[in-house]
Amino acid sequence: MADRPERGLAEFEGKYRLVRQITHADAPPASFTGTAVWAPRGAGLSYHEAGLLTIRGHQPMASERTYFWAPGLRVYFDDGRFFHQVPASGGTASHWCDPDRYTATYHFDGWPDFQVEWRVTGPAKDYRMRSRYTRTD
Repeated sequence: MADRPERGLAEFEGKYRLVRQITHADAPPASFTGTAVWAPRGAGLSYHEAGLLTIRGHQPMASERTYFWAPGLRVYFDDGRFFHQVPASGGTASHWCDPDRYTATYHFDGWPDFQVEWRVTGPAKDYRMRSRYTRTD
C-alpha cells in the first residue's frame, strides 16, 4: 500500500468551487453551491465559503461561513474556539458539541481537488454532509 502524502497548510491556499449535498434522516435533502477561499491571515489561513443553500420545498437562500486554519491543520471557529484538526494525509477527525458528535472524513486522493464528508449525530441531529472542493485558481 502506497503512503498517502501529507498536506501542509499552505497547499490549501486558493479558491475552490464548492458543491455540497446534505442528507437528513428526517428532513428534506439540501444542497449548497458556491465558492470556498483559503487566504493568508496572520500565521494561518482564513477560510470563507459563500453560496446558495437550497432545501427541497423552500426558497434558496444565501449562506456563508468563516473559519481560521492554523499551522498543524488546526481549524477554529471564527470566534476562536477550536473545531477540529484535519488529518494531513486524509482520514477522520471529530468534534464533540454536547450533545452532538461531528465526525469528518477527509479524502485527498484527487489533490488538489478533495472531498470532506461530515456525519452528525445526536438527540436532535442525524445528517450527512458531503462537500466536494474543486480548485479554480
